[in-house]
Amino acid sequence: MKSPHRTTYIQSASSLLVVILITIITGCVTVGPDYVRPDITVYKDWNTQLKSNQNNKETDAQTLAAWWNTLGDQKLSGLIERAAKGNLDLKKAQARVREARARRGVAKADLFPTLNASGSATWNRSSEDTGSGVTSDLYSVGFDAAWELDIFGGVRRSVESAQANLEASEEDRRDVLISLLAEVALNYIDVRTYQARLASAEANLKTQEETHQLTVWRNQAGLSDELAVQQARLNLENTRSKVPALRTGLEEAMNRIAVLLGEQPGKVHAELTIREPIPVTSLNLAVGVPADVMRCRPDVQKAERDLASQTAKIGVATADLYPKFKMSGTIGLDAFSVANLFLSGSRSYSFGPSITIPIFAGGSIRQNIEVQSALQEQYLIAYETAVLTALEEVENALIAYAQEQSRRQSLIDATTAAKQAAELAKIKYQAGLTDFSNVLDAERSLLSIEDELAQSEGTVTSNLIRLYKALGGGWTSAANENKNQN
Repeated sequence: MKSPHRTTYIQSASSLLVVILITIITGCVTVGPDYVRPDITVYKDWNTQLKSNQNNKETDAQTLAAWWNTLGDQKLSGLIERAAKGNLDLKKAQARVREARARRGVAKADLFPTLNASGSATWNRSSEDTGSGVTSDLYSVGFDAAWELDIFGGVRRSVESAQANLEASEEDRRDVLISLLAEVALNYIDVRTYQARLASAEANLKTQEETHQLTVWRNQAGLSDELAVQQARLNLENTRSKVPALRTGLEEAMNRIAVLLGEQPGKVHAELTIREPIPVTSLNLAVGVPADVMRCRPDVQKAERDLASQTAKIGVATADLYPKFKMSGTIGLDAFSVANLFLSGSRSYSFGPSITIPIFAGGSIRQNIEVQSALQEQYLIAYETAVLTALEEVENALIAYAQEQSRRQSLIDATTAAKQAAELAKIKYQAGLTDFSNVLDAERSLLSIEDELAQSEGTVTSNLIRLYKALGGGWTSAANENKNQN
């Protein structure tokens, strides 16, 4: 004669077998759309006409990863390395990556069963007035397990979305890194540009002081009137008034660098106070083709990963339309005394599958699918916008870099002419062959041209930095570092 316990066990095993067969048969069913990377067609060449020192060859990965080395400035390279280690925005982005990685782990956990252990001891005594007045003890220990079978792929889509979110956060970190490196370099160029402008202003101050003294001597000798003296003084003081503003800009740029490094303002002043020239680089540059930008730019890659994540969320929402299968069971020991707790007769268990079928939810499930689909469309538009914005930034950087080189050359020629004109005007004035107003005009022009030239030299290098940033410079080293972390 069969034991009733054995019969129940056989029935439970049969039910489990049926569920397992259903899982095997339908295990490959994953509802919702499968993600396909959008195919966005871009031109094969840049709209901006490349100069002779630029070409469409793909930028060397090593050069692009550490583009600041092309400037040949060891101090700048050192500042960039410190910023990559200490910048607070970058640390915040790194924390977001860790958060996304942990969220992916949470989503993955839903693929596996849950197991819990429990234990209790209860002492009871009923009332003598309403009951028997008997005292009883109950001891219980056991395990319970539950597993929701991911038959229609809702959990798998959730994991897929979390994985894409993790990859998007990694691209966001790279984007922060690229912007940080460019910002440090741009402020460093500002420091050197302000120092060059200060040097020009101070040199002109010295010249104008000599001119002012010359007018004083000539006036004392009766060779000129007081008007020339006051005009020379006006020119001198006007130039002197420009110095404080330049020093303020210099201080602000150095303070900004310190903050970018994650340090207090004033921390880098000592190492940047000594004036050094604006770093320059070879004008030869491989800018690649538009398709390279889509591959290198982390903001474009992040927008694409956001789109992938949202596409997977449609599947998560769609899975709510289908039945949910769950396996659950408990195994325990129950006894009225600790001594009997581990005897065979104290064993208890329950086991069985369950199914939940959505019948009526007021249309909320399908509306949620519509919400996720509309969000997917928005993310697709955001991705297309990111591509166009990236291409626009490269085009603008290319034209700015090329045109500023031409402007700088014109200013170099103008500065040479302005110096000669100032010297000639001063010589002629000393000889009494020209009016003092010509000296004033020549000195003003020289100061203005030299100041513009210093700014243009800084702008050429700054535009090169912006071009490298637009091309996605720095992303390769960040990717390798992140791969090592994984």
